[in-house]
Amino acid sequence: MEEQVYGGAAAQKKPERPLWEAMKRGFLGRCPNCGEGKLFRAYLKTADQCTECGEEFHHHRADDLPAYLVIFIVGHVVVGAFMGMEAFTDWPGWVHLSIWVPITLIMSLALIGPIKGSIVGLQWAYYMHGFGEEDEPADTHPELGKHS
Repeated sequence: MEEQVYGGAAAQKKPERPLWEAMKRGFLGRCPNCGEGKLFRAYLKTADQCTECGEEFHHHRADDLPAYLVIFIVGHVVVGAFMGMEAFTDWPGWVHLSIWVPITLIMSLALIGPIKGSIVGLQWAYYMHGFGEEDEPADTHPELGKHS
């Protein structure tokens, strides 16, 4: 397996992790490491660790990126479809609302979990936010200075 350096030339070399496989596993709600254990313990709550391989997930930092990506995807699909239907039909506004609001809600709720899983898989593959075991609080590094 090819090794890749993360964090510059002075950083410790780590084996490269398969990005697309990790993101696919996360998209399917599985552990990005082994693909067997569940990534989520509830709708959008990640498990603290994988029940199969023990990989810890509690430190991931997906934050708002999954929501931004869902808005981007759903917005483009729904607005494009709405504009296309508006160009070819003469439907009143209430018909458009009764069609596009439920589609927007269903698509958003269906995509947020898989996209969040993909982001956690991406973070795992790139050793980000604790997945590389090197993330420590800033006050433990003397060269970074003390907090006031």
